[in-house]
Amino acid sequence: MDTLHLLLAGFAQAITPENLLVAALGALVGTFVGVLPGLGPTSAISILLPVTAVMEPTQGIIMLAGIYYGAMYGGSTTAILLNIPGEISSVPTCLDGYPLAKKGKGGAALGISAIASFAAGIMGVVGLVCFAPVLADQALKFGPPEYFALMILALTLMVSLSGGSLIKGFLMGAFGYTLSLVGLGPSSGMPRFDYGIPLLSGGFDMISIIIGLFAIAEVLKGIGEKRIATVIGARGSVYPSKNDVKKCAAPTIRGGLVGFFLGLLPGCSAAITSFLAYDLEKKVSKHPEQFGKGAIEGVAAPEAANNATSSAGFIPLFSLGIPSSPPLAILLAGFMIYGLTPGPVLFEQHPLFVWTVIASMFVGNAMLLVLNLPLVWVWVKLTKVPYGIMAPVILMLCTIGAYSVRNSLFDVAVAFAFGGLGYLFHTYRWPVVPLVLCFILGPLLEESFIQTMVMSSGDVAIVLERPISLVILLAAAALMLISLALNRRTQKRVREEHQHGADVA
Repeated sequence: MDTLHLLLAGFAQAITPENLLVAALGALVGTFVGVLPGLGPTSAISILLPVTAVMEPTQGIIMLAGIYYGAMYGGSTTAILLNIPGEISSVPTCLDGYPLAKKGKGGAALGISAIASFAAGIMGVVGLVCFAPVLADQALKFGPPEYFALMILALTLMVSLSGGSLIKGFLMGAFGYTLSLVGLGPSSGMPRFDYGIPLLSGGFDMISIIIGLFAIAEVLKGIGEKRIATVIGARGSVYPSKNDVKKCAAPTIRGGLVGFFLGLLPGCSAAITSFLAYDLEKKVSKHPEQFGKGAIEGVAAPEAANNATSSAGFIPLFSLGIPSSPPLAILLAGFMIYGLTPGPVLFEQHPLFVWTVIASMFVGNAMLLVLNLPLVWVWVKLTKVPYGIMAPVILMLCTIGAYSVRNSLFDVAVAFAFGGLGYLFHTYRWPVVPLVLCFILGPLLEESFIQTMVMSSGDVAIVLERPISLVILLAAAALMLISLALNRRTQKRVREEHQHGADVA
């Protein structure tokens, strides 16, 4: 009952006009940041941190938190309508969101994205209220061997994300992992594969590669196809139907659970959990062959995981003072500026502050739903803009986004180079998602492996001796076999559909 009373007291403070205003402002800024490719919540929070320093501590943290989970909402907008992920975690949303937009169902996809994000965000905050101390303590049992096993598990996703050719998928994954090796080594701190070129010593930036492979490549595809509209397809309703909502209920719950529990682990970002949720949904679906062609469940699951992960990350932050992602690390700096130390003592010394911030997350998620659903029809208008106008605007945003991450023209050049590569990959049907996945996982896999070897004095058997890591490795082996079987089943159904189409013709 103490928790309930504290939460009610937090709600009483969260709904005051001042706190409602900063929550709404944070949600709006976050949504706008999420829509713009390359900016992201980390940059936005960093930029606005000095501004919030003049506010009251409660209002400052509410605003920064609103920017964080607001950006998780906004990243899906351009991913669905333009095939441009505003955030790395929105990459899986592109796989089915953009095909839906081309079918004239972009509005329905945006609506489902908003609803799934809201539901999963609320699930995450409920978990934060009920299980924060217990779950954060359990998350600490994950050491380097467990993280190494988890990265192996995530790598099994390449099978289901490879499309029609496993060989092409694995080659693209190897290419992505090789790209991740460029730069400073995690253990030595020495440049690798820089070939004496200073610009390569910092490695390739993920945002630049994403912008190139998706945004710039999409512009080049449009030019090659001589498009006259941003998205060519039938115009459907701008809101999801009851059947769409019903169909996405279970995927939202599954994606939310995946995102929440994995979001407790420091370093397990929304970029990873959204891929895992998408893959899980594809595995449990009765029609996995529809994924990648416009399955609305393929939008709900990763978006739910995305937002549940952002909410779950507040549990280790509040309970233990451990940030699980870069935006939360900046948020931790905000706590320090206000003289607050996250951890068990925070709940004892500043209970009203903690529970007001938690209550504001309920309010903020509701605000995002109320703001985003009416805005769906506005965003859908983007699909009617003539391509001759939209293409230069997209290229301008891509240039700004790539440059803003590290203020480097090298990153802009990398984005355009990968734009050309992305266009070639699309033309010759080479899957780009395994490349992105392995580029994300590469540094995490290498770092956890090095830490595991240091921990065990070079004995790799430690991964098999620890119960949690052993269970994860067994799950990875099982998922690999299941993925191979489902891949064969999907290819068989595709061949049967083609054969049926040929017979009809």
